[in-house]
Amino acid sequence: MLDYVKGNKHQHELNLLQKLLDQFKAGDLVLGDRGFNSYTLLALLLMRGAHSLFRLHQRRPADLRKGKPLGKNDRLMVWSKPWLWQRPRYLSKASWQRIAQQLSVRVVRFTLAVPGYRAQSVTLVTTLLDAHAYPAEELARLYVRRWRIELWFRDIKTSMGMEVLRCKSPKMLHKELEMFFIAYNLIRGLMAEAGAIYEVPVERLSFKGTVDSVRQFSVAIAQARSRKNQKQLIAQLLKIIAQDELPDRPGRRNPRAVKRRPKPYQLLNQPRHLMIELEHRSKYRKNS
Repeated sequence: MLDYVKGNKHQHELNLLQKLLDQFKAGDLVLGDRGFNSYTLLALLLMRGAHSLFRLHQRRPADLRKGKPLGKNDRLMVWSKPWLWQRPRYLSKASWQRIAQQLSVRVVRFTLAVPGYRAQSVTLVTTLLDAHAYPAEELARLYVRRWRIELWFRDIKTSMGMEVLRCKSPKMLHKELEMFFIAYNLIRGLMAEAGAIYEVPVERLSFKGTVDSVRQFSVAIAQARSRKNQKQLIAQLLKIIAQDELPDRPGRRNPRAVKRRPKPYQLLNQPRHLMIELEHRSKYRKNS
């Protein structure tokens, strides 16, 4: 994780992304879902030399009979700049004037087939226009990899325990978030190092196993008597991380269900002293 931006529930992710555009450099490729598919964002990324691959927004026409054919279900189209009154609020008039009046995009459609599930048609839009350098099949595989970000969110919230933040003030909440992100980058860095040393794909390494291994080794590494012992422990840690390899499970899907039942107690939705008083009153009524 290189950077992040905070917002409230009333701000769309597309608006928040504008604060991170300086992170994208020439040659980068931005992957995103249909919520990020907008003419303005595609044009702003191209102005920085970065390309994009998004799922086509549902309000965009997906008629592949139009445009220049590049292959089966692969078309080269030209989009026109929206009207001035459609300018996003986060974009200044000067920046809006620098956006080109037309934009060449490539629209690709493929069928996502997972064994045991109904086939789904997915339409993508990208600024990678060379069909020979960037085949449609490779773009489809690349977009399917984008779904792994949902697993990475789960790693942060569930495996690392960030589902419930414990601080009370906004300032301390932001510090708590940053500490989780620093720990997440540490775990990912160890996984990348272990995968590079032992030639294991990082996607096959267990994030939860790495977290548990780091917790076990952290105390021993901190209490090591010499730098040499620390290096030996770190090397042993990387070896254990590389050995904890997950099996290849394409299309694996689990129901979103809670395994353990919640305890049959009421919620603490009032001040504690009021709850204690109500509990005493209820016991008094039962005894009387």
